[in-house]
Amino acid sequence: MSRWEPNARGRIEEAALELYGERGFEQTTVAEIAKRAGLTERTFFRHYADKREVLFAGSRALEQFIVDALTRIPDSTAPIDAVGTALEATADLFRERRPHSLRRQAVIAAHPELQERELIKLASLSAALAETLRRRGVGDPAASLTAEAGTAVFKVAFERWIGGSGHQDLSELIRDSLAELKAVTAGARPD
Repeated sequence: MSRWEPNARGRIEEAALELYGERGFEQTTVAEIAKRAGLTERTFFRHYADKREVLFAGSRALEQFIVDALTRIPDSTAPIDAVGTALEATADLFRERRPHSLRRQAVIAAHPELQERELIKLASLSAALAETLRRRGVGDPAASLTAEAGTAVFKVAFERWIGGSGHQDLSELIRDSLAELKAVTAGARPD
C-alpha cells in the first residue's frame, strides 16, 4: 500500500457508512473501516480521532458556514429572519449530499450515544449563532432565544427533509418551519 492515497477522508467516510449500515456502529471497528477504505489504521487516525468522528467531522465547518452567512446579512434585518436566511444558505450544501445525509442520520438514530453527540453539535451551533447575534448588536436574552429558536427550526426542517420523499427542498422546509414558529409565537393556532 502506498504512503499517500488520494481522497482518504472521503474513502474512510464511505467505508464507515457502508459498514455501519451492514454491521451496525458498535460492531464496526476502525481496523475494518480502514481495510474497507484500502488504507491503514494509521491513516484513519490521521484524519479522524475515532469512529464517531467520521459522522461529525463536518460539524465545525457547517457551523462556520452558517455563522459566515449570518455575518453577511444586513444588520437591519430582524434577528430571527437573519438566522433563517443564514440557515437557508445550507440547503445547497445538503442537496448534493442527501444520500449521505440519509445514511448518516439512520446510523445516528439507532444509537443514543450518537444522538447525544448530535445534540451537542446543535448546542454548539446555537452558541455560535447567539454570539454572532450579540456581535450584530442583539442583546440578551434576545440573542440566546433567537439562536435557540433558529437551531430548533433547522433541526425540525432537517428531520422533515430526511424523512420526506426528497421532493421538498431543505430551504423551503426551513422557511416553512420558521413561518410555523412565527405563527405559534404570534398566538396563531398551527394547522
